[in-house]
Amino acid sequence: MEYQRAPDTAHNSHSKELGGLEGMEINSVVQTGVAFIKKIRETDPWLLVYSPVPVTLVFVCYLLVVALGPSCMQQRRPLELRALLVTYNLAMVALSRLRCVVENVLILGNALTAVPCAAQQMARVCWWFFFSKVIELLDTVFLILRKKQEQVTFLHVYHHGSMIFNWWSGVKYVPGGQAFFIGMLNSFVHIFMYGYYALASLGPRMRRYLWWKRYLTILQLCQFVAVAAHSSYNLFTECPFPDGFNIAVFLYTLSLLALFLHFYYQTYLRGKRDNKNHHVPFSGMLFYLPLVALMSIEDFTV
Repeated sequence: MEYQRAPDTAHNSHSKELGGLEGMEINSVVQTGVAFIKKIRETDPWLLVYSPVPVTLVFVCYLLVVALGPSCMQQRRPLELRALLVTYNLAMVALSRLRCVVENVLILGNALTAVPCAAQQMARVCWWFFFSKVIELLDTVFLILRKKQEQVTFLHVYHHGSMIFNWWSGVKYVPGGQAFFIGMLNSFVHIFMYGYYALASLGPRMRRYLWWKRYLTILQLCQFVAVAAHSSYNLFTECPFPDGFNIAVFLYTLSLLALFLHFYYQTYLRGKRDNKNHHVPFSGMLFYLPLVALMSIEDFTV
């Protein structure tokens, strides 16, 4: 008598379950890809977004101004531009405040579908943030026209020039969503930064009110730490935001953190702890991270 093997229902059920899970994963990937393409198409008509060519031309013109501007001003008197600078800086304070308020309203008003996941309502705010980075290139132009070339450092040019590409790629490929935190935090910092510039542009009589420049730099450093922590945290959350962008933001933020720490040490700590002839190489700045942190804490507690 022959025995027929009973069908392995448990195995078949397990296989179907796995197949169903794989199908769901594939479907999720496809849906994410479709949403990604839809986002690109939605932001394409916006100014400077469709192609990298316009923003690249802006960057090239910026570099030409940085390279040729000082020589063009060499035989000319520095321009004062006091009224223009006050107006410009106050306008940037207003724009930064507006961006910060709008982002908070969108978040608190549940405009985000799932914080910090993608939200179309944030896309236009991100575009305005990107466009403000293009406007901020005027910072360098004004320094050159005023013959303040010593302030047009590598940090200054790197920061201003790279920001327009970073935010162009953000608006082009991943507008809204994760970017809201970076934009909101940066807008908050810029309220104080351009407020400081507005006071400084009023002339030497305002110098006694500008004692807080050091703490403005500390605020910027805290911003970079927060952005780096946010980007690294996003790598471990279930959110359809490309890991490549999170990694790129994280590495870029580390570069800014290193450069600003170097600036902080050379400007605020080196004169207090060393004589003027002593120089610390840039490569050794990582060893001074605890020192900067401790000195900052001491300043706040005194």
